[in-house]
Amino acid sequence: MPSIPSRPAALAWQVFRGSEAVRRGLLTSHQLRSAAWVRLRRDVYADTRLDRDHALACRAAALQLPADAAIAGPSAAYLHGVEHAAGFTDHVHVIVPRGVGLRSQRGLRVHSMAAPDVTRSAGTVVFDPPRTGPARAAWETAVWLDPVRAVGIIDTLLARGLTTRAALADIARQNAERPGGGRARWVFDLADPGAQSPPESHLRVRLMFAGLPRPVVQHPVRLPNGLVLHPDLAWPDYRVAVEYDGHWHADPDQLHADRRRLNQLVAAGWLVLHVTSRRLHRDFPGVLREIRSALAGRGWRRSRTAE
Repeated sequence: MPSIPSRPAALAWQVFRGSEAVRRGLLTSHQLRSAAWVRLRRDVYADTRLDRDHALACRAAALQLPADAAIAGPSAAYLHGVEHAAGFTDHVHVIVPRGVGLRSQRGLRVHSMAAPDVTRSAGTVVFDPPRTGPARAAWETAVWLDPVRAVGIIDTLLARGLTTRAALADIARQNAERPGGGRARWVFDLADPGAQSPPESHLRVRLMFAGLPRPVVQHPVRLPNGLVLHPDLAWPDYRVAVEYDGHWHADPDQLHADRRRLNQLVAAGWLVLHVTSRRLHRDFPGVLREIRSALAGRGWRRSRTAE
C-alpha cells in the first residue's frame, strides 16, 4: 500500500512558502515534492486537500505581494462572493501603487495605479486579504475584461446586493477621465440585476451586440387566470420571449414545469424560443438567426443606424 503523506500540523490545510517551511525544519526539500503538497507558484506550496478554486490562487499570489498591493477586478469580485468571476487557472488581478517594481507574470496580472480604498470581510475568515470594494471591483472588471464576461460578473454583483446602480454611477463619475472610463460606463449600461445566471447575461449581451433590440429581463407576463410568468428575456412589443435552458433544466420535474410555462405563454399569444447551453456555446449564429427571424415575423425591422 502507498504510504500516507506526512503533513506537519502547522502546514495542514495551509498555503505556505516552501523555503520558509524548510528553514523552520517542518519539511525537507525532498518532502516538499511528495503527494501531500502541490506547487502553486515559485516557492509557494499548498496542502493538496484544499479546493482548486480561485481563492486558492489568490492565497498563493498574496504570499508574494508587497504590503501595499490589493486584489482587484474579477479576483476581488470572486472574494466578495461571485463564484463565477474567476477560476483556479485564471489570472489573479492585483493593483499596486505606481513605482512598485512588480510585473505581471504567469498567473498574476498586475495593474499599476493610485491605490483606492480597500476592504476586508466582516468577521473572522481564514483568508482576508486587502481587496477593492464591490463597486470598484465592478469598474475594474468592466475595464479589464471582455464586455460579455464583465457584464455577467457585474449582473451578479448587482443581483446579490453587493453593489447598486447608484454606486456604479458614482464610481464611473469619479473615474470618468481615467483610461477606460468610457468603456466602464458603456459596460455598466449593459448590466441588469434581473439576470438569473451568467449564461443568461452572456446571451443577452451577445444578442445586443449582434444588433437585436435590448430584451427585457424577467418581464412580467400576466395570464388571463391572474398568474404572472417571467420569461428570461422578452421583447414585449413583439410578444417574443427566450428561455435559457441550463443543465439543471434536464431534471424531469423542472422539464415538466418548463413545458407548462411554455404552453401558458404560447396560449397568451407569445412566441417562445428555447436556447440550450450547448447551442449558446456551439451554435450561437443559429440561435441568432432564429431569434432575429421570430422578431421580424412579429414586425421588428432593424434600423439603418443599427447596421
